[in-house]
Amino acid sequence: MRNMPAVLVVEDEPAIAELIAVNLRHNGFRPTWAMDSESAQRELDAALPDLILLDWMLPGESGLVLAKRWRANPRTKAIPLIMLTARGDESDRVAGLDAGADDYIAKPFSTKELLARIRAVLRRRAPEQAGESITIAGLSLDPATHRVTFQDQPLKLGPTEFKLLHYLMGSAERVHSRAQLLDKVWGDHVYIEERTVDVHVKRLREALAHAGAMVETVRGAGYRLTSKPEIAVLPIEKLSA
Repeated sequence: MRNMPAVLVVEDEPAIAELIAVNLRHNGFRPTWAMDSESAQRELDAALPDLILLDWMLPGESGLVLAKRWRANPRTKAIPLIMLTARGDESDRVAGLDAGADDYIAKPFSTKELLARIRAVLRRRAPEQAGESITIAGLSLDPATHRVTFQDQPLKLGPTEFKLLHYLMGSAERVHSRAQLLDKVWGDHVYIEERTVDVHVKRLREALAHAGAMVETVRGAGYRLTSKPEIAVLPIEKLSA
């Protein structure tokens, strides 16, 4: 039982929660159900799951609020999180991804699609073999320790942003389309939209702070990491002076 991935299902509609739980159990997962924000927090305090399925509309605090809180907490920030919601507009999907969700599924959805997305998120969050450290124009990434620094100052990146930066730094100066990044960084992207790349690039730039300009948008083509950005990257001491 222990090697079966644990999934916390945060859903206030019992019929939907039961349908999800039954399908999870039949496909090798260990589901736990929480019907609101308080019970979800109690479950997380007791034990961390391998993945969270989080409904947007909940009694009390919304799923969006919970996602932001859990991403800000060092204990829960690395847990893969998929948001479930009846809100299917692009602005809502972007809001969910910006809140820290790894993926976003609009209701109604098929159980096959849900299971495929769960497996895809778990695959891309799985530990990879560590490679050699990479340093480009003061920006350094160490896969073995999962640390990123700029001019010897530590930076905090989420798991997906770290993987995206690792790939971009490993092929610096090359332009990558959104489809290529989905394939290389996310792997199985059958159900992932290209808009997801834009959201994570935005989050990566924000996390890199002064070095964010090194991640360039190439109009009509995609993204690249360059050691000579069009916007100059000044030393940290000059920016803070």
